[in-house]
Amino acid sequence: MYNFPIVVLHRHKAQAVQRFHPWIFSGAIKFADKRLADGDTVEVQDEHGKFLAIGHWGKGSIAVRIFSFEQVEDFAEFWSAKFKAAYALRAAVGLTNNSATNAYRLICAEGDGLPGLIVDWYNGVAVVQCHSPGMNREKTHFVAALQQVYGEQLKAVYDKSQSALHQNENTPNRQTDGFLYGTADRAIITEHGHLFAVDFEQGQKTGFFVDQRENRQLLAQYAKDKTVLNTFCYSGGFSVYALKAGAALVHSVDSSAKATEWTDQNVALNELPSEKHQSFTSDVFDFMKANPDTYDVMILDPPAFAKSVSARHNALKAYKRLNLEAMKRIKPGGILFTFSCSQVVMPDLFEGAVTAAAIETGRKIAVLHRVFQPADHPTSIFHHEGLYLKGLVLHVA
Repeated sequence: MYNFPIVVLHRHKAQAVQRFHPWIFSGAIKFADKRLADGDTVEVQDEHGKFLAIGHWGKGSIAVRIFSFEQVEDFAEFWSAKFKAAYALRAAVGLTNNSATNAYRLICAEGDGLPGLIVDWYNGVAVVQCHSPGMNREKTHFVAALQQVYGEQLKAVYDKSQSALHQNENTPNRQTDGFLYGTADRAIITEHGHLFAVDFEQGQKTGFFVDQRENRQLLAQYAKDKTVLNTFCYSGGFSVYALKAGAALVHSVDSSAKATEWTDQNVALNELPSEKHQSFTSDVFDFMKANPDTYDVMILDPPAFAKSVSARHNALKAYKRLNLEAMKRIKPGGILFTFSCSQVVMPDLFEGAVTAAAIETGRKIAVLHRVFQPADHPTSIFHHEGLYLKGLVLHVA
């Protein structure tokens, strides 16, 4: 049995923990040792000394991120069991040993009972991203757990935590990104039979947005013989699906030259007709204004406009403006795929911003689909905040 520093909660503040919510806010804490450092493992108790949970201490508004509601006897076995359970869930939804799709999220933070930890699987390469100092301390256990889960399938483990931990050259004892096990230049993955090169070192997040996998597949149903605009295209996921589905023309737009370069590489990797595709390095708003009434299908998949509650109001204004520009320009009868990955923007708020844009255009708009993150990005039923990706597929008359 481990002896961890004790954190005591105020009266009536234990109820959320007893309902298995994984966050404890600073205002709920009655006592904590002032010597606690960011990332320390702590035991949480109620005011009567009853055990409640074990978690990682943090200095922000979320003071404790809980990773166990039971006592832990052996941490090596504990982490291994967590990874095996996560793998079993992905096996249950048909993602493991799948020749058509060999990339998915293995660990989805609170959704897998591991707040502050993301692990994405890219055809033999596991990319680990720690969003909390506590999880960052446990990386050797994660490598061991991955070896146990995947065996010889595991070729490399890459740590992509530096930006997620907000470390820079001035951070004391900072850790840089790099391989924790093995090496690999890049990963070539298959997703529903589509090929993608994943640059996990230079790419955004862990290298690829596997959370849009099923929404890309949905786009394929609407793309045949259509002109398609993929905005904020990143490495061209939606563009490749549209082209392979028989789109007449696809334009991919991103403000990053590196992103449009990756998009062109992925179009070529799938041996798709280059004459039907063109990439543009441009501001999305500027591009749409310069190309009105051109597209049958448009995809709006911007980066998170709000990363905190304080930024939510401005984010909603940005979502309205972006959707308004697209709705004004899409061809009559067009299909608009619009998304938000801002966790603090809940689905009703996002749909409200899109509705406000629709009212302003005066066009008749119908909702065809409401979409969310896929099964390998699960959310705990006790932690609704884990739902971050939401989207609408609209018919614009």
